[in-house]
Amino acid sequence: MSSEQIAEALREAATELGADDIRFRLDRPKDARHGDLASNVALTLSSRLRRPPRDIAEEIKTRLESVAGVDRVEVAGPGFLNVFLEGAAAGEVLRRIRVLGGRYGRNDAGAERRVMVEFVSANPTGPLHLGHGRQAALGDAIATLLEWSGWQVHREFYFNDAGGQIARLAQSVRARYRQQLGHDEAIPDGGYHGDYVSEIARALIDEAGNRYENDSSEAALEAMRGHAVRLLRREQEVDLAAFGVHFDEYYPESRLYSDGCVARTVRDLDGTGLTYRKDGADWLRTSEFGDQKDRVMVKRDGSPTYFLPDVAYHVTKWERDFTEVINVQGSDHHSTVDRVRAGLQALGLPAGYPEYLLHQMVTVEKGGEEVKFSKRAGSYTTLAELVAEVGADVARYFFLMRRPEAHLTFDLDLALDQSDKNPVYKVKYAHARVCRLFELARKRGWAEVPPDADIALLDAPMERELINQLREFPAFLRRAATGRAPHVICDYLEKTAGLVNSWYQAGHPTRSPEQAALVDDEALRNARLTLADAARIVLRNGLQVLGIEAPERMVRDE
Repeated sequence: MSSEQIAEALREAATELGADDIRFRLDRPKDARHGDLASNVALTLSSRLRRPPRDIAEEIKTRLESVAGVDRVEVAGPGFLNVFLEGAAAGEVLRRIRVLGGRYGRNDAGAERRVMVEFVSANPTGPLHLGHGRQAALGDAIATLLEWSGWQVHREFYFNDAGGQIARLAQSVRARYRQQLGHDEAIPDGGYHGDYVSEIARALIDEAGNRYENDSSEAALEAMRGHAVRLLRREQEVDLAAFGVHFDEYYPESRLYSDGCVARTVRDLDGTGLTYRKDGADWLRTSEFGDQKDRVMVKRDGSPTYFLPDVAYHVTKWERDFTEVINVQGSDHHSTVDRVRAGLQALGLPAGYPEYLLHQMVTVEKGGEEVKFSKRAGSYTTLAELVAEVGADVARYFFLMRRPEAHLTFDLDLALDQSDKNPVYKVKYAHARVCRLFELARKRGWAEVPPDADIALLDAPMERELINQLREFPAFLRRAATGRAPHVICDYLEKTAGLVNSWYQAGHPTRSPEQAALVDDEALRNARLTLADAARIVLRNGLQVLGIEAPERMVRDE
């Protein structure tokens, strides 16, 4: 008996009472004494049917109690319905979980439609920082949530390999290059000072020797630009791979120019009648589409502003048949949202395209004080350094466990703790513990757990609560996917792990947890191992959605 079946029964009851297409809540009560499921459907129907909600609840109660698998229904308070399921019906979800295995929780809400998730999109001007790390974790988890919800997901990384920032990077590399060849040369204003720039310069000397020592031509600077971008892009990909993040496509800004996308976008915008010339620059009337003010497209010197290639890039997304696009970016991109959408609306694209998810930045604390342990990057901690310190799984989980719009304080002390106090270790230990039950069962020569175990034997309140929690995984996954909210899965996993650990450690005080589950009574043992197997599957699936390993064994490092 699933919550979907109860929900359908409630909808049918509402239809019989004369109300179609209603919205209501069906949740698991916080207190198990109030049933397996509770609904406010009678309160929702009251205003439409113009009847007291308790009277409506009594009628629905009678209908629900005739549904197979329902033990009893109670009317509470002003008209809430508390549904108690029969033991076997309540546990039927365990069989379904075991049958579906790695597919449990998946749904077809996306109906195989295409969606692009663009994330990280860091300019190759330095190593990835913690903001990029949070964005990598968020974007990848959102993409996976959408895949579990039936979408065809395309992961894309857009990077600026042209423009002012890249020009300053090339000039900074040139200064370090000449310094290492014995020249007294300063880093230009607005340049990059991290040790990584010196590393790039040394690599250039290894590759080209002193070929560019006295060459100040644009060709020499272009060679340095290409060399720096190539090395930093390679480093970014290595760091992301170590973090477990991979992309379907890396899209360079230079392609927008080489393919004529920017020039074509200018012509198309000119054709709308919404452009005008002012102070020697070309402007677009973005204010007509909700932007705070009009925006410059092309500056006096003929070069485009950042706004123009951003619009052109999103035009390519639409032309590639990505009518659904989610951009995961830092909160510092807040000002670009309205202007890009306005530029696209001017070209006839729909309002609200693309969808943006903006996240806040990250600080690292140890002992209650902010720390920065990077020397190589200069002014910030790199993603690679954090991963080396705490591990990819811990870093991922900590980046995901808070709402994206909330500032994230990364507690280094907690991240390095390998006990259940650390939330990711708590979930991993829960998975490893139930895996150990099966390892011990095999050692004792017990056969595989049959699919028809008598689940009605799982009648303890703690077991019933865990079963109800496992039943809700698909609903939590849908909610997380719809809300672009991986932290919902973190919350779910931590609560599930807590219930698993409590159940695992329960039993006779003189027995070990394993003995409490692996009893000699074959029927009871099979019922408990069925619950353990279902918990193992749900914990593994939830961790997989977050891109985190579900270990079968856990050994604490000293």
